[in-house]
Amino acid sequence: MPERFMIGTRIRERRVLGGIRQSDLARQAGISPSYLNLIEHNRRRIGGKTLLRLAEVLEVEPALLSEGAEATLISALREAAGGRAGDGPELSRLEEFAGRFPGWARMLVDLHRRSESLERTIGTLTDRLAHDPFLADSLHEVISAVTAIRATSSILVETRALEPEWQARFHRNINEDSARLTEGAQALVRYLDGAPNRDAELKSPQDEMHAFLAAHGFHFEDLEREVAGPRDVIRLLRSEAGQAMSGAAQHLVREVLLRYLEDARALPLNAFLARIGDLGMRPDRLAESAGVGMAQVFRRLASLPEAAVGPVGLVICDGSGTLIFRKPLEGFAAPRMAGACPLWPLYQVLAQPQAPLRMRVRQAGRGAAVVEACAVASQAGPAGFDRPALMQAHMLLLPDPGENGGSIRELGVSCRICPLAECRARREPSIIAEGF
Repeated sequence: MPERFMIGTRIRERRVLGGIRQSDLARQAGISPSYLNLIEHNRRRIGGKTLLRLAEVLEVEPALLSEGAEATLISALREAAGGRAGDGPELSRLEEFAGRFPGWARMLVDLHRRSESLERTIGTLTDRLAHDPFLADSLHEVISAVTAIRATSSILVETRALEPEWQARFHRNINEDSARLTEGAQALVRYLDGAPNRDAELKSPQDEMHAFLAAHGFHFEDLEREVAGPRDVIRLLRSEAGQAMSGAAQHLVREVLLRYLEDARALPLNAFLARIGDLGMRPDRLAESAGVGMAQVFRRLASLPEAAVGPVGLVICDGSGTLIFRKPLEGFAAPRMAGACPLWPLYQVLAQPQAPLRMRVRQAGRGAAVVEACAVASQAGPAGFDRPALMQAHMLLLPDPGENGGSIRELGVSCRICPLAECRARREPSIIAEGF
């Protein structure tokens, strides 16, 4: 029901909630009961003065009667209903639902947000379980000790005639393996107790690198100057934030910043922004106009200030498919390390180097947005007869322009947390859906 026809319903709900008879409300508002009855049944429009008098009698703000539930509540309800397949909720009656049952509407929105939060937690914990080396080693140690104890105890139980010397040796093995199991379990418990924050980042070199880049907004003013050089990269690494990183992370950041410097020299900031003003956010046209590779344009777009070009995301992988660079874009999630969805255009272009690809994509799950993905694979360095050609694939992520006619590819984040029921690219069962 249109918003302008919901005023009467809200007046009636407020009147009943306040225990006021229709005739009493009409008298206090200075209108006839029959006119109020028509208003309450949304059969008559209501004037501004009458609305103000009714709001005064009902002791509510006039905006609450005229606008109903907040726009954010309506938007949140629409978002909650957006990811439903099949016979979804009646979107045309969202205003009526929020206006008549604001408490239920807010509870539904809270449940939806709670569900999204739990899904993010599952993704974070799954990522940690998959890529935490200490956790993997500790679990392997515990499993090895349990297996050894099980094997030794089976020998003692199944062998009736066992010499005392061998029996003592097996008992000693069980004692040693039990001590090893205890130490491994205690170390695992200490590690888990020491990281109570489920969102705590693992301090891998890649994590430190991305944290450093994100703290600068992926944009470095010092490297944009015409006189900028490697010394400016060294100065950034010697800053307080740079010194806080490990040696391995500093090496990764140095490589990223040196390439940033090359991109900034090839595509100076002001001239590149002017090209964008003329050609728009069209990487192919920008690359052709500047005479550079499309991958370099991707990286340059991702390094520009968001205030100048809007949100831009970028994902880079090497020839093995491992993600080596991630600049996030809202609405499109990327796993922290390897194991991304094989349906990504990022991997498709690895099989067709130098052939760019553009498509509209949407990740399965609630809250996912349609994103424009542009991908290209190119050689990362010169090849030779004595060394292979190293390939890298770049995928630029832009907000969907809303163009009509383009199909949308449904894809996931990673197989372990992907809700797509039937996917031929799935390599392992999902923990939030049925298996294969």
